[in-house]
Amino acid sequence: MAEFYKVSFEQFRKACQSLESAGALWFAEEAEIRKYYDDIKLPQRATDGSAGYDFHMPFPALFNSVIPATIPSGIGVRLDHGTFLMCVPRSGLGFKYGMQLRNSVGVIDEDYSSAENEGHIMAKITTQEAFKLDKGDRFMQGIIVPYFTVENDEPITSKRTGGFGSTGGN
Repeated sequence: MAEFYKVSFEQFRKACQSLESAGALWFAEEAEIRKYYDDIKLPQRATDGSAGYDFHMPFPALFNSVIPATIPSGIGVRLDHGTFLMCVPRSGLGFKYGMQLRNSVGVIDEDYSSAENEGHIMAKITTQEAFKLDKGDRFMQGIIVPYFTVENDEPITSKRTGGFGSTGGN
């Protein structure tokens, strides 16, 4: 069965300290990063009928229409074979502010949890209008989706070795 988990503090700290600020509140103090890490909520569905699991902001952030902001969620996911996690912005934020994920739709492969970055899910966000999200606000949703393969399927390799963008190509 699929499950969400928090990545290690070290992975979250490294992601926070290595990102471009891009309008978000970035921290130099390890104690402040630790506080945000300790408060990370696992994604959850809002209702029984919700398809998506809402991701919560791990810290407050300001978004503007000039510079994309990368948000380290502090979350990873273990998925069942034959499924992937599709990440999309919450529709209300898209409608109100033109918020979108920089790569349109995030596809988290079933083997991403074994990546060197512990399967840490990050979202690079662009927007048409400036807005602010507070710590704990819902900003993105993940939908677990089945996928199928063709009969003559022959993957290039059988095992993932890296994190984001590691399976090759552009």
